[in-house]
Amino acid sequence: MTAAALKADAREIVVERVFAHAPEKVWKALTTAELMGRWLRMPSKGFVPVKGNRFTYQTTAAGAWDGVIHCEVLDVKPKERLVYSWKGGHESNTGYGAPLNTVVTFTLTKVDGGTRLSLVHSGFVLPTNETAFKGMSDGWQKVVPTIGEIAGEG
Repeated sequence: MTAAALKADAREIVVERVFAHAPEKVWKALTTAELMGRWLRMPSKGFVPVKGNRFTYQTTAAGAWDGVIHCEVLDVKPKERLVYSWKGGHESNTGYGAPLNTVVTFTLTKVDGGTRLSLVHSGFVLPTNETAFKGMSDGWQKVVPTIGEIAGEG
């Protein structure tokens, strides 16, 4: 957990869904770089589900920020848990593109008839990350169901 995530004014986004697919299929959708780019709707570069691996996502640039989200895999337990840092923004930006230092955790739990996926994106410090928190709260609600759709393909 980052220092920002431990602050009293830090917020987190939580999204849970149950998919009618085995954990192996959901895990594949979560950890295959090409599939990640599809459900997250932005390309990743260099992702492999190995602790310590550094990778990036590319999103829309703003102000002094180039739109690159820098990530590092912090924890991996195949078919159960994936944790990575999510850092971006620039100190001269306010609103969209303000500095962001957060952690994304995916937890998969086998349940009757499928897999429960829990996503927790933590460490949003308000008011600095207000824009990111609101935008990503909506964004995660939209993209998480797509993980289930992709897991059900083939």
